[in-house]
Amino acid sequence: MYTHILVPVDLSVRQRLTKAVNVAADLARLYDAKLTLVSVSGGLQAKVSHSTAKYSRLLAEFAAEIAQVKEVVIETLNVPVPDPSVEVDAKLIEIISDLGIDLVVIASHQPGWAEYIVASHGGKLASHAPISVFVVRQGE
Repeated sequence: MYTHILVPVDLSVRQRLTKAVNVAADLARLYDAKLTLVSVSGGLQAKVSHSTAKYSRLLAEFAAEIAQVKEVVIETLNVPVPDPSVEVDAKLIEIISDLGIDLVVIASHQPGWAEYIVASHGGKLASHAPISVFVVRQGE
């Protein structure tokens, strides 16, 4: 059913990604699909690292931890940009096309009042991506 699953990852909130990454790993194993964790990172306010190489290494380490537990191969891609908060949505749509992604599994928080003013990245991706987007709430 799915051949290549993408999980957008922001390592500054990696503890909130657990459920979504586990769902994606389970789906990848079920469908024998390729799984790629993607970060759009960078900028002056980089919370995890100002070094692209270091962020890429941390992303690969995060993927390796999950791969070992879930017994699935996970690839990573870090896309450095000047301002991730502005560019992440467009970059993810571009990556979906470039990599031939056919499912995105994205973590999301419970919507609140702020989403009336600014759309969430998950909501924007679900609205504009040409493929299925599985929005996973972390829950309690």
